[in-house]
Amino acid sequence: MNLTTNALLDEMAVFAARSREATATGAQAFSRLLTLAERHDSGQIIRVAKFIAATYNGQAFPLDLYELRAVDIAISDDMLVCLDALRWAKADLHTLVPEGDARVRRVIRNAGLRWPNED
Repeated sequence: MNLTTNALLDEMAVFAARSREATATGAQAFSRLLTLAERHDSGQIIRVAKFIAATYNGQAFPLDLYELRAVDIAISDDMLVCLDALRWAKADLHTLVPEGDARVRRVIRNAGLRWPNED
């Protein structure tokens, strides 16, 4: 191998490690947000639900990024971790938590969010 190949392999290893870390921390942050949205014990639930819906299907549920400024710091920190996970991870966030698909769909429904094709 030449120097260029070694440098490329080193860079790929760094990217793989970053992806693993982002996936792990993103799964934890997404789990916290999902649990918060399921409990309905915060006045910020609709913003959390909108964020969760946007990570699930951004075309059906677009998100105004200024929502990040309208929630508590801990919540917005988790949202940012999730965004980083979306950038680096090799899996959708909802697949990283137990029963993620069903739980996210339930949060969307319970928050009163509507799919674009619903009447």
